[in-house]
Amino acid sequence: MKKVCFVLVLLLMAEQCFCWGFYGHRKINYLAVFLLPPEMLVLYKPHIEFLSEHSVDPDKRRYAIPEEGPRHYIDIDHYGNYPYKELPHNYDSAVAKFGADSVAAYGIVPWWVQTMLWRLTAAFKEKNQAKILKLSAEIGHYIADAHVPLHASHNHNGQFTNQNGIHGFWESRVPELLAEKEFEFWLGKAMHIKNPGQFIWSRVLESAAAADTVLRFEKELTASFPADQKYAFENRNGITTKVYSTSFTVAYNNKLLGMVERRMQQSVYAVASFWYTAWVNAGQPDLKKLSNKDFTAEELKEFEELNTNWRKGKVVGREHD
Repeated sequence: MKKVCFVLVLLLMAEQCFCWGFYGHRKINYLAVFLLPPEMLVLYKPHIEFLSEHSVDPDKRRYAIPEEGPRHYIDIDHYGNYPYKELPHNYDSAVAKFGADSVAAYGIVPWWVQTMLWRLTAAFKEKNQAKILKLSAEIGHYIADAHVPLHASHNHNGQFTNQNGIHGFWESRVPELLAEKEFEFWLGKAMHIKNPGQFIWSRVLESAAAADTVLRFEKELTASFPADQKYAFENRNGITTKVYSTSFTVAYNNKLLGMVERRMQQSVYAVASFWYTAWVNAGQPDLKKLSNKDFTAEELKEFEELNTNWRKGKVVGREHD
């Protein structure tokens, strides 16, 4: 009995991951730095480790405040059929039509990205280095989330199709296993986004359109794959964890024809472009002449509390794995 309970705990630990996983979010923010112009690299390159490490703060914050969760997704299929014309892309119009509580319940990621862009632009105008870095790290997280197909589906973890764990499989296991050796990240330079709202909504709609493929292909592959070869056990930080096997992961990635790689590439490019857009919209301030270069005691305390709550596993509100 104890052995069974131990295995169940390990399975829960393996599935309790968010978004691109910590590896994916850190990698996306890290790579986005290299798409910036020299005028921005003077700030972003020396702080690349901060931007990478704090890319996961929004996930850690989900262990602290209930309103954080909906910022990471939108169950857009709740609003009808693709391309979901019943849902206004303007936030106030959506709230007027469906109500604030309902809109929040089904996720607000495309609107939250725009809110974060406004805040980052304001930080550039203030020439506040600490704010610029913190907001840059965090907006990168939400932008990347908008590129994940199952972040645009009510069946976000395959819970309605007996595919529990597919969320972490697509966005964590595949990139962790293949990104370093198989994925290509030679991308163009960041661009100025003239219509950020239209841009992020188009990415959300792309995610929504791909969600069915993500689910269907995993189910098809499972039906044709040797059952005893689908999973494997790996040692992670001294804990034996059940994971999708390497052979199954590679086969799934091949069946998807590189979808995970493409969405990760698009995430990198979008993050860099939103950073660049905020800087341009703020008047392209000289990033060698900034104030507030050190984080306040309150901000440092917030970082520590995020880590503490995350280590304790205190999830508040709905988990959208």
